Amino acid sequence: MAELTERAILTALSAVQDPDRGRDVVSLGMISGIVVRGGNVGFSIEIHPSEAERKEPLRQACENAVRALPGVLSATAVLTAERQRPQASEQQARPQQAQRPEIPGIAAIVAVASGKGGVGKSTVAVNLALAMAQSGLRVGLLDADIYGPSMPRMMGLKGKPEAGEGRTIRPMENYGVKTMSMGFLVDEETPMIWRGPMVQGALEQMLREVQWGDLDVLVVDMPPGTGDAQLTMAQRVPLAGSVIVSTPQDIALLDARKGLNMFRKVDVPVLGIVENMSYYLCPSCGHRAEIFGHGGAHETADQLGVDFLGEVPLHLDIRTHGDEGHPVVASMPDSEHAKAFRAIAAKVLDKLGNPASAKPAPRIVI
Repeated sequence: MAELTERAILTALSAVQDPDRGRDVVSLGMISGIVVRGGNVGFSIEIHPSEAERKEPLRQACENAVRALPGVLSATAVLTAERQRPQASEQQARPQQAQRPEIPGIAAIVAVASGKGGVGKSTVAVNLALAMAQSGLRVGLLDADIYGPSMPRMMGLKGKPEAGEGRTIRPMENYGVKTMSMGFLVDEETPMIWRGPMVQGALEQMLREVQWGDLDVLVVDMPPGTGDAQLTMAQRVPLAGSVIVSTPQDIALLDARKGLNMFRKVDVPVLGIVENMSYYLCPSCGHRAEIFGHGGAHETADQLGVDFLGEVPLHLDIRTHGDEGHPVVASMPDSEHAKAFRAIAAKVLDKLGNPASAKPAPRIVI
């Protein structure tokens, strides 16, 4: 079988013509961001914003052309476009919620976000998702960090997702949580050199063209910061609320405020703030050391008028078990740090109406 290369994909796509321009999509420079992993192929088709609906048949034709290549298991094309900023009058005339169509089968979507990287946001997202699943909920986990996906490793998942009905794909699953990540489609060490519109298209596709099934909660591990990817999720996804993660020190809290204010500006409820790496408890002598300070997130929550959801200690087990694909909520359910995550998850669920309140709470133990 011939090797599946970018050149082979471009050759196949050169047979697809844009009917509006009378030339093939490759010579028109419309194809970009080709990613190949095993037999799974993804790429972007760049169009003008006004052409989105009209170019849907072209997108399907491109997918079919690539899918016909030997060795291709799935082909996913995303229409991307630089969106023009609407005038102020247009923004007032169009309700924000109208841009957030519901995702069938998903009752609530919760974003776990931070203003900066390095605060343990992904660790919090994973353990919150597992804690919710342990309470009896049907839970999904979306890794929205396109440039630095970490969910495959943290969830102990390897391999590639299978193609589903139509042009959908099936999420992978472990610990009772359905998971989707760009990390399933590209090698761990492959950099994602994508522009903003390509990232936006990929995020929407991972949300709307994945067979999530019926979920009580979809936890979204947001990328750090307040850029294109974050705005895409905040403005175009029906988020039930957001959880802000920070460490206690002042510089992290400054960035946490930015993330919180971003959600407020796009009318997404802020469910509260989590203080991660709140303190270090020596496993040998029991001495408590507040390495990064302590209580800053709680104080910031009070100042900004949002709830403080809880604090998570800095502990070696949280890091090592996460790196090994065995999050502490699943692998060490009786530990103090696992209890901290479950307490935070309970507060989040309470704010969402807690659909698990009448269900038993099975425990997932390795």
